[in-house]
Amino acid sequence: MLNRLIVLAALLLPACFANAHEYKIGALEIAHPWSQELPPNAPNVAAYFVIHNSGNTADRLLSVDSPISAEAQLHEHVMQNDLMKMQQVANVAIPAGGDVTFAPMAYHVMLLGLKDRSLLSDGKRFPMTLHFEKSGDVTVEVAVQKQAPESTQKHAHAQ
Repeated sequence: MLNRLIVLAALLLPACFANAHEYKIGALEIAHPWSQELPPNAPNVAAYFVIHNSGNTADRLLSVDSPISAEAQLHEHVMQNDLMKMQQVANVAIPAGGDVTFAPMAYHVMLLGLKDRSLLSDGKRFPMTLHFEKSGDVTVEVAVQKQAPESTQKHAHAQ
């Protein structure tokens, strides 16, 4: 009986992590980079993730790039004159011992001038490189999904 349970657990374990993917560079962890599936004629796409800094020193996300787009920009949503507005930011501070959430209606990466739409359907992945001031560069695989992950929906407004 115990052997059957061990075999069952071993078979189910990969399924538990099928959608979760994390990357680490220095003290930074980038959790579950994802993008929402868009209609074929959408000119741009956004990418989201959470950065956790377990270190004692702050860092800064300086820029991002991806081979699927001509340009990648760091953006944030801000409230101005009772209207929610999206604006480009030069960089994003990652506090020591803290988290920064890139999610709808918060920080996000805008990929402009899409070159390869074949990677933007549900279940596909595309590469994106994050350039940090102190930790250097890390390339992640962005998972394209029909819907936002539940954990991201809960924390979309947490900064």
